[in-house]
Amino acid sequence: MSHSFLSLAVPGIRALQPYQPGKPIEELERELGITGSLKLASNENPLGPSPKALAALQERLDELHLYSDGSGFRLKQALSRTLDVPASTLTLGNGSNDVLDLIARAYLGPGRNAVFSRYAFAVYPISTQAVGAEARIAAANPKDHAMPYGHDLQAILEQINDQTSVVFIANPNNPTGTWLNADELEEFIAEVPAKVLVVIDEAYFEYVRDPGYPNALLWRERYPNLIVTRTFSKIYGLAGLRVGYAVSHPDVADALNRVRQPFNVNSLALMAAEAALDDVEHVARSVQMNLEGQVQLKAGLDKLGLSYIPTVGNFITVDLERPATPVYEALLRKGVIVRPIANYGLPDHLRITVAREQDNQRVLAALEKLL
Repeated sequence: MSHSFLSLAVPGIRALQPYQPGKPIEELERELGITGSLKLASNENPLGPSPKALAALQERLDELHLYSDGSGFRLKQALSRTLDVPASTLTLGNGSNDVLDLIARAYLGPGRNAVFSRYAFAVYPISTQAVGAEARIAAANPKDHAMPYGHDLQAILEQINDQTSVVFIANPNNPTGTWLNADELEEFIAEVPAKVLVVIDEAYFEYVRDPGYPNALLWRERYPNLIVTRTFSKIYGLAGLRVGYAVSHPDVADALNRVRQPFNVNSLALMAAEAALDDVEHVARSVQMNLEGQVQLKAGLDKLGLSYIPTVGNFITVDLERPATPVYEALLRKGVIVRPIANYGLPDHLRITVAREQDNQRVLAALEKLL
């Protein structure tokens, strides 16, 4: 007698649509028989990893037979000094996605719900549904808003009810690039019931130079229900090593660490993250390249007559005003990998990572030929 083993899984898992990562370069080149491809799909740092991180890795490769420090003591101490937060407020994760999942496992489940905006990061609904909780999705700003498709904080507040345990806010948001300023975001947090955890996902925090953009960590002591998550995958260039963290009230950190897997951050990731945190030159170069690349891409898209969503991240989301999948597939045949985001409910849009000058020009030239 055969079984459908998927049907035996718990209900939340059976209905789950797994996260779809960007297409790898090797897979594309193997499929199409091409070389020299350019990946601008996953918001990776085109400058690569921090040189200090690479040097730290070379020095410690002979220690790979040892388990990593399960408590992440050295990295926590470095983060504590850099961020000016107590080490007891920190939770380390296998990327910030892992930390988001820990929050869902610790605070969500059947009979509880999470609230987040439409067009928000795909991990929020995945983690919520996986633990059997309800996802309550708030309407986003309309297309003609000054911050199109961005978070409508009033709509999010209206979705909160007695069963709400967690609210997820990405600032800036992926995949739209939109952001919330300090005043409106703090006013929102102050209105959320104190028993509801507010997760401010700041994966792209280090890239932002908008003067109104907040550092949510500064509100930590005023709002004990606040959790801030960040990652080493973006500006620090360590996406392949997977290391992120959360800053929260010590009681929340204690709960997260109770469900965290032992050794969830590997030893190479811990070493590299500690070294990268100290590499202010690499961060500064990455910020400058991103600012210049944004100007270049926006000017090129303006010339092509293409609109785009305002962004402060290291990516730009383009409105093709037509189904984006055929354009995405045509770009693949030219060896340019960008990100279609129909899975986010934006079938006419492509998300493009900001890259080096010559690579930005390559994607603009490819779009010009196709459109």
